[in-house]
Amino acid sequence: MSRQLAKSTLERLARKLQEERDRLEDIIAGFEEELETSRLAVTGSEFSDPDNADGGTIAAEIKMDISLQQNAQSLLDKVLHAQDRMDKGLYGICERTGEPIPIARLDALPYATTTVEGAG
Repeated sequence: MSRQLAKSTLERLARKLQEERDRLEDIIAGFEEELETSRLAVTGSEFSDPDNADGGTIAAEIKMDISLQQNAQSLLDKVLHAQDRMDKGLYGICERTGEPIPIARLDALPYATTTVEGAG
């Protein structure tokens, strides 16, 4: 099934996707800088000793930052995929069911590529 979104709707959703892309890219870059700073601080210091309590805290913080960075990257991948579908004229159509994705869902999650039913 195909569906043509109104030009104004498509432009609005394209802006939302780009804003989300920019936001996620900034977050990922921030985590990369923070992780590099943490690694430099730990390498060759007393914090690199696993028996040092502060070293354990820093290691836990690094693991949490890596997890958050991976989550942001996963969302960015979804945004890029949605932008690709938009470029190909497939945006707004469920990848699983072929049905139109409701505008309200796209407004809430502009990177959605499935209907709620298709996602389940």
